[in-house]
Amino acid sequence: MRAQLLDQALFSRVASAHTPPLDGVLPRLSRAADHGLLWWAAAGALGVSGGQRRRAALRGLLSLGLASAITNAPAKFSTRRTRPSLDDVPVRRRLLRQPTSSSFPSGHSASAAAFATGVALETPAIGAGVALVAGAVAYSRIYVGVHYPGDVLAGIAIGAGCAALTTRTWPRRPAGPAQARPASSDAPALPHGQGLVIVVNSGAGKASRGDVAKELQELLPQARIVQPGDGEDLDEVMAKAASGAQALGVAGGDGTVNCAAAAALAEGIALAVFPAGTLDHFARDAGLQELGDTAAAVEGGHACAVDVAWVEGDPDHPQGRIFLNTASLGSYPELVEMRERFQDYVGKWPAMAIGTARVLRRSEPLELEIDGDHRRLWLLFAGNCGYRPAGFAPTYRPRLDDDLLDVRLLDAQAPFARTRLVLALLSGRLGQSRVYEERLTPRLQVRVRDGATALELARDGEVGSQAPKLTLAKHPRRLVVYRPLD
Repeated sequence: MRAQLLDQALFSRVASAHTPPLDGVLPRLSRAADHGLLWWAAAGALGVSGGQRRRAALRGLLSLGLASAITNAPAKFSTRRTRPSLDDVPVRRRLLRQPTSSSFPSGHSASAAAFATGVALETPAIGAGVALVAGAVAYSRIYVGVHYPGDVLAGIAIGAGCAALTTRTWPRRPAGPAQARPASSDAPALPHGQGLVIVVNSGAGKASRGDVAKELQELLPQARIVQPGDGEDLDEVMAKAASGAQALGVAGGDGTVNCAAAAALAEGIALAVFPAGTLDHFARDAGLQELGDTAAAVEGGHACAVDVAWVEGDPDHPQGRIFLNTASLGSYPELVEMRERFQDYVGKWPAMAIGTARVLRRSEPLELEIDGDHRRLWLLFAGNCGYRPAGFAPTYRPRLDDDLLDVRLLDAQAPFARTRLVLALLSGRLGQSRVYEERLTPRLQVRVRDGATALELARDGEVGSQAPKLTLAKHPRRLVVYRPLD
C-alpha cells in the first residue's frame, strides 16, 4: 500500500509539472514507439550499415520480441491494473487514442529497454545512444498519463532481463579476435603492397556491390590486382597468382579464401585476406574487419600461423582438399542457407529451428561408420579448431591453432529424434539433448555403409567432394596469415 501511494504521488508530480519544451516532443516520441515501430526503424538503420551493428540490430529485435511476448500477454493479464486518471495531465499532452489494456507493466518501456540493452550487449557505444532514446520513451509514458512510474520501472526490468536472456542461447561474440601463434618472421613487410598479388572475386559478397579493386589499389598502390573473368577456373587463377609472388592476397567470400589458402600453402607464402565476402567468417575470426586492417598488416609485416584442416579420400583430388572454417555432411549447407534467410526477421536461433524443421522434414538420415562405429545421423559438422557456442549454431573460435577438429553430430537413431531436436533448439538446450553429440578430435574417419550413396561433403560452404570414405584431419603445415597486431 505504501509503495502504491508513492507510485501515485510520483505520477501526480510528473503529470502536473509545467514543462512546455517537452510537450511537443514526448507525446510524438511515445506514439513513434507504438508497436515497436521506432525500434524496427533503428534496427533497419543499424542493419544496412553491416558488421557488428547488424548483429546488434538482430539481438535488439530478438530481445524486443521476447519482451513484447511477456509483457503483452501473461504479465498484463496477471495484474489488470487500472490506468492512471488523466485529471492532472494537460490536454495538449494526452494521446489521441488512450490504451485500454492493463497499466502494469509498461509494454513500451519493456520494448525500449529490451532493444537498447540488446544493442548495448553487442555495441556498447551505440547502445548508450539508443539507451537515451529508450529512457525518453519510458519517461514519456508517464508524461502523457498512460502509466505509473512503477509500471515503467517494471517494464524496464523485464526488457533488460529479456535481453540478458538472449545470451543464454546466443552468446555474445568476443570483442577481440581468435588467438593464434605469431608468425611475423614468415611474412615479409610489403610497403605499398610491393610484391603482393591480390585476386579479387568480383562475383562474391561485398566485392560484387562495390569497387573493392579500386579501393585496394588506393590502399596498396604497388600491389598487382587480378580479377578473374567469367568462366575462369578459380583454383588455376590462384595458383598462377601465387607463383612468383612474395605474398598472395584475396578479396571475396569464404569459398574464395579457401582457394587462395590452398594456393598460398602450396607455394609456401603468406596469405592476405581482405574481408569482401558476405559473412567473412575466417576474416572476422582473424580480427580483419575492414580492408584497411589487412593493408596495414601487409605493410607492417604482422602475421600469425593458423591451422588448416583437410579432407583425404576424394578420388578427384588425391592430394587432399583443405578447409579453413567448416566441413559438413548431410543437409547442413541447406540448413545454414535457410537460417540466413530467416534470421533477419526472427533472430538466429529461431531461424535455425525453422531451418532445421524444414530440412529434416524432407531429408533422409545418413548411414555411416564413424571411426568404425555404426551411426545413423541427420547431420555431421566438423570445424577447423574448437567453435563456440555449444549446439548447432557455431559462431566463433577462441583459437585458430588448437590442433583439433570440432565434431558435432545430430543423431537420427533416438525415438522422435526430429521433434526432440527442434524442441531442443527452440529451448536453447541442444547441448543437453541426447540427439546431439559434440567431440574434439585431431582426426575423424567417415565411411558410408554398404549400399549407401557416396558422401557429399561441403567445405567452407562449397559443396564438392564425393567419395565412399573420407578422412578429416589437420594439415601437417600451418598457413601464415597477415593480421593486425593484438
